[in-house]
Amino acid sequence: MDRHTLNPIEVLLVEDNPGDVRLMQEALKDSKVHNNLHVVYDGEEAMSFLRREGKYSGSPEPNLIMLDLNLPGKDGREVLDEIKNDTALKHIPVVIVTTSAAEEDILKSYSLHANCYVTKPVNLEQFIKVVHAIEDFWFSIVKLPKKT
Repeated sequence: MDRHTLNPIEVLLVEDNPGDVRLMQEALKDSKVHNNLHVVYDGEEAMSFLRREGKYSGSPEPNLIMLDLNLPGKDGREVLDEIKNDTALKHIPVVIVTTSAAEEDILKSYSLHANCYVTKPVNLEQFIKVVHAIEDFWFSIVKLPKKT
């Protein structure tokens, strides 16, 4: 079956680094599974998107959220905490994708109910491999909740 005939996977990327956003877009462009990547650049914008407020009133509910921890203003830990404590949002899987390999951040993320924690590799080739691994697992293997 052609991947374009299926409903696309809606992915919300919360990332403030334009270079990482561009890499993620490139890595997901040729995905085996049709996806729509939505990008927001800070925690406040992420919550507005998820709650469909303001300019995001017509936004789809994501099937998967890819969240950086180190964001300006409301950081990724706060966003994760809000998502997982909101009955309308807590079912959406959240993959932490961050440069931090600190044990404290890993433990805190899982205690806030992150579904996965991935440290961004420094080099381009490894970064793309990581994105493809995330894609393979979350888009092809895991059964995601249906959109509301």
